[in-house]
Amino acid sequence: MIIRARTVVPMEGPPIENGAVALGGDRIAAVGGFEEIRSSHAGDVTDLGESILLPGLINAHCHLDYTALRGRITPKESFADWIRAINAEKATLTEQDYIDSIRAGFTEAVCFGTTTIANLTAFPRLIGAILEPIRTWWFGELIDVRDPAHAGAIVEEAVEALKGAKHWGLAPHAPFTASERLYALCEDFAVRAEVPLTTHLAESREEMQMFRDGYGPAFDFLKEIGRSMEDCGKETPLSRFLRKRTLPSRWIVAHLNELDAADFDLLANAPKFPIVHCPRSHAFLGHEPFALDRLRALGFNICVGTDSLASNSDLSLFSEMRELIRKHPHITPREVVEMATINGARALGQEDVLGVIRLGAAADLIALPDTGSGDAFEKIVAFEATIPWIMTNGHIAQPA
Repeated sequence: MIIRARTVVPMEGPPIENGAVALGGDRIAAVGGFEEIRSSHAGDVTDLGESILLPGLINAHCHLDYTALRGRITPKESFADWIRAINAEKATLTEQDYIDSIRAGFTEAVCFGTTTIANLTAFPRLIGAILEPIRTWWFGELIDVRDPAHAGAIVEEAVEALKGAKHWGLAPHAPFTASERLYALCEDFAVRAEVPLTTHLAESREEMQMFRDGYGPAFDFLKEIGRSMEDCGKETPLSRFLRKRTLPSRWIVAHLNELDAADFDLLANAPKFPIVHCPRSHAFLGHEPFALDRLRALGFNICVGTDSLASNSDLSLFSEMRELIRKHPHITPREVVEMATINGARALGQEDVLGVIRLGAAADLIALPDTGSGDAFEKIVAFEATIPWIMTNGHIAQPA
């Protein structure tokens, strides 16, 4: 097949006017000008007309478990209150509710042009009931705050459920809900199975207060439910993470919203792990401004995610890109699109395969209307509808 579009955006190099992509099965065989591709490659031509063709988007941090919670939780005064609210809502959901929620989330993600998703699930055993419509990294989200003595069993059970998935990893939830032993066991399994790791880190000011200062709403809440607080009042969440982790470069770190001056000194010499920013969830929860410029200047790979619909309104990465530019207007549209494509691919160790249109890359492509003249990246970021055309793994899908 040859796919022609008014503009092809390969993400490496400039956009190609009157461009085309030649496919060989589920891979890209060539990209270039339409006349050049048509003369050098055989195949039926699919002409997308006045469209922009670009790589499928990559959601680097999502919780499809909670698609069903859209609109059910209002902003709270503290992060601890939000945790209480989401726990109360989760208590009303059945196993079938979670399956339906994940399926609905996948459908919505496809409609908004996502072709790869890093999905954290608290229920790895349900994966077998889900048909993945897009490329999925399943991360088992693990919590042992109420029962740290069973950390080993928690990890082993998750691994047994996850290892049947094509792509998987482990996600100890956060330093305040997952014990140090749980984190260490996850690192050990990740090395043996050669899988990625992810975690929430330094997400809120309450987390900073808890670990660095030894007080605050999160401190009080977790003490109430029986967590040992002997590791609090000593250092920042980031400092604790870097001091205790043996494989920091293997981790995909979500959020990193709350950092102090000493943290930036640590980051200057730290391994450059990927960082996932979730702009609209960040705004919903009222976190401190995200240190985008400083983190990028230090060499960190910043990618984007939607987080869950317990703190967001939909699963559109286009909306995340617009929110990021709204908060950081000096960032260029191209840089923001990179965060939703090649940066996410790099975080997953797939930079040669995903997030780009190049020889040998996966045929994960989306097209959107090319409206008039102007910069292609500006038009991509401005796009607000659902995607009219999407291809995953070489197969054309019809968004719902």
